[in-house]
Amino acid sequence: MSIEGVNPEDEEAGAVVRAVARQLKLWREAAGLTQSEFGAAIGYGEELVSSVERGRRIPRPEYLDAADKVLGANGKIAAMKQDLAEVRYPKKVRDVRRLEIEAVQICSYNNSIVDGLLQTEAYARAVFGSRRPPYTEEGLERQLAARLARQEILTGARAKPLFSFVLCEATLRRSIGGRMVMRAQLERLLEVAQLPNVDLQVLPLDSEENSGLSGPFRLLKLKDGSTVGLSEAPLISRVLCDPKETTVLDVRYGIIRPQALTPRESVTFIEQLRGET
Repeated sequence: MSIEGVNPEDEEAGAVVRAVARQLKLWREAAGLTQSEFGAAIGYGEELVSSVERGRRIPRPEYLDAADKVLGANGKIAAMKQDLAEVRYPKKVRDVRRLEIEAVQICSYNNSIVDGLLQTEAYARAVFGSRRPPYTEEGLERQLAARLARQEILTGARAKPLFSFVLCEATLRRSIGGRMVMRAQLERLLEVAQLPNVDLQVLPLDSEENSGLSGPFRLLKLKDGSTVGLSEAPLISRVLCDPKETTVLDVRYGIIRPQALTPRESVTFIEQLRGET
């Protein structure tokens, strides 16, 4: 079984993991078990148990379930899964996810890849797998899990915001992951486009106008009336809160949308692309 490491620069995650680690150690010692005995009982090695109790590793849900059973905690240890659920993901992802939960409208333009909220697991894996220098296997799985968890905002039970996605045609023709991965990705886009709170548009390559050539960005309009912009470039992720900056992105997005095909035309366009794959 694998256990995730803790980023030493992530103070929020570190505090939660250390608190859970202390509780696990106290429960084990109260049961009179050594780390070796405890590890054998739950299916982990002594070294990993030690890493968990020192707050250096984030225990997986199955680790906590096994510990709860072996230590007779009657759900008290298993309940800590909720505490660790959020900090399991990278801080940047957690911050974005919190903003998305507070949003009443999310607007996204991308001319590089399909927006993360729309990606299939296979497509997302191919995107993360193309990174250079590459992620470790553990790091890739962590990024992938975080991306898929964010997608709950599209289909989850809680109140959903309004979504507007504009994808450059290049993102649909770029064969990330290969033919079958892209076909499944196009089918996913067609499914999402049918959701009542989603407008999905394609900006064709033969369009003479494209006001998004400077790169991808997102706009989140929050419940309190404020707007937050998200901009990513190599090695840099920016959260924009200054109204002067968010207004620029808002105006830019308002210009990009009419440059793209309508949602209905976009669905037809994606269906045609799917037929070509």
